[in-house]
Amino acid sequence: MSRKPSFIPRALPLRALEPRLDAPFPLWMIFPVLFVAIYLTHFSLLRLPYYWDEAGYYIPAAWDFFRTGSLIPTSTLTNAHPPLPSIYLALWWKASGFAPAVTRQAVVLVAALALLAIWRLVLRLCGNGLIAFTTVTLTALYPIWFAQSTLAHADIFAAACTLWGLVYSLPDTNRRPLIAAAWFSAAALCKETAILIPLTLATLALWQALRNSATRKTLLQEAAWLLTPILPLSAWYAYHYSRTGFLFGNPEFLRYNAQANLTPLRFLAALAHRLLHLTAHMNLFVPILLACAALLLPPRSNTDGVPYPALSTSIRNRILILLAANAALFSLLGGALLCRYLLPVYPLVLFLAITAIYRRVRWWAALALLSAAAFIAGLFINPPYGFAPEDNLAYARMIRLHQAAIRRIQAQYLDSTVLSAWPATDELSKPELGYVKAPFAVFPIEDFSSPQIARAAASPESYSTALVFSTKIDPPPLITLGPLSHQLDEQYFGLHHDLSPEAIARQLHGTLVWQQDDHQGQWAAIIRFQRQYEAKIGDRQKTNIADIAQRD
Repeated sequence: MSRKPSFIPRALPLRALEPRLDAPFPLWMIFPVLFVAIYLTHFSLLRLPYYWDEAGYYIPAAWDFFRTGSLIPTSTLTNAHPPLPSIYLALWWKASGFAPAVTRQAVVLVAALALLAIWRLVLRLCGNGLIAFTTVTLTALYPIWFAQSTLAHADIFAAACTLWGLVYSLPDTNRRPLIAAAWFSAAALCKETAILIPLTLATLALWQALRNSATRKTLLQEAAWLLTPILPLSAWYAYHYSRTGFLFGNPEFLRYNAQANLTPLRFLAALAHRLLHLTAHMNLFVPILLACAALLLPPRSNTDGVPYPALSTSIRNRILILLAANAALFSLLGGALLCRYLLPVYPLVLFLAITAIYRRVRWWAALALLSAAAFIAGLFINPPYGFAPEDNLAYARMIRLHQAAIRRIQAQYLDSTVLSAWPATDELSKPELGYVKAPFAVFPIEDFSSPQIARAAASPESYSTALVFSTKIDPPPLITLGPLSHQLDEQYFGLHHDLSPEAIARQLHGTLVWQQDDHQGQWAAIIRFQRQYEAKIGDRQKTNIADIAQRD
């Protein structure tokens, strides 16, 4: 007769036997780790002044709300972008002071929240902590995501809220459409184009409801919830229209970002770019090609000889549909083909790639490390084709070039009226952007192409100094899609070629007094003009240029 054990464990509740969605660690433990990791890896970027669209719209809009409480920007043209990022940044400035470092730390917090959403989403989709860790790590290192993790563009805010919405709406089971709708509503109030993903998911739910009578009621309810983010976004547009008379921003913004894009040829050209952005840009081709190669191999088996399970077909199809919808939408909308518009779907691309590699390749971790190395290289090494500086750390090099040039102008040409192009015209005239302590008078041109320099040459009396710089990264065409692609980029996407500093100085009859470059295609230069000129800035008295030259 066997002896009963002296200790009989108490029966565990059923809930305790179920796999935890935040395993192997609770979210409250993971979030600080993510925040510290992003903070430390971006530490050298946290004090940089504002850049490009930050300076052009998002910071002025938040600055206006911070100072006046107005949700409609007054110091810059309103683009009808929803106000949630402005409110969030203004609260941080109220608590910690108005400074670029405060802004960037606030964005780091949002980026960490987005990575936390990716962690939980992957666990809910496949239940594998290794795949979740790898997807989060590769997302954080991907150059476009890494660069945007401290930039105060609305896209990182919308991405964080969208990814949390996907946590509760993308899995096959235990979807919670009410919570998803709340997150998607917040995303839409960060960036209007974030409405696409809940609308796509609602459309899929309606399609499934038509095909499956057994779950029709549940699917219709889910679709209804996923459509609710339209309501707060519509309320914002109604408010914007009541205050400005414009529904979707000022007429020029609407024309550039929507109306001028509605031609079949432009859509196809943009779609080709978007497909490259989703599969190859900034070394994304490395995990994509590895995943494609892995698909040629049979699934590997675990220690018990059981093949690793495949990702659910319905989840894979839903992700692919979301990728296609984003590629299509952002081929129609947006005058510039900025990759940050695709921030919410890059983690989904990486998740699909890592899932395929993990299931079929024994040494999958080595391939993940290879992908990580490719992404780290992409942060510092520019691709051999034109791209937006904000897609990797080229944006930081650009900021530092502008800082060096503006410091030189402040030290030696303080009373100048400066010929330049945006964003340097704002950097010189708006102290709140972090470049100058007092505003300079500026003479703006669009860029430094030959037609614009000819325009400036026709008004030599309007400026005494020029700050010229590379407005685009325009490397030699080692990789090109041919002359037709080049022509389409010029026609539809603002492609132009800046003159060299020497050529600009010759055409404007000036003297090149300072020049610096980053050795990867970006440069900045200062040109001075030895001619009689009177500058008046604010209440400063008129000063003869000969006197300025003597002080120089």
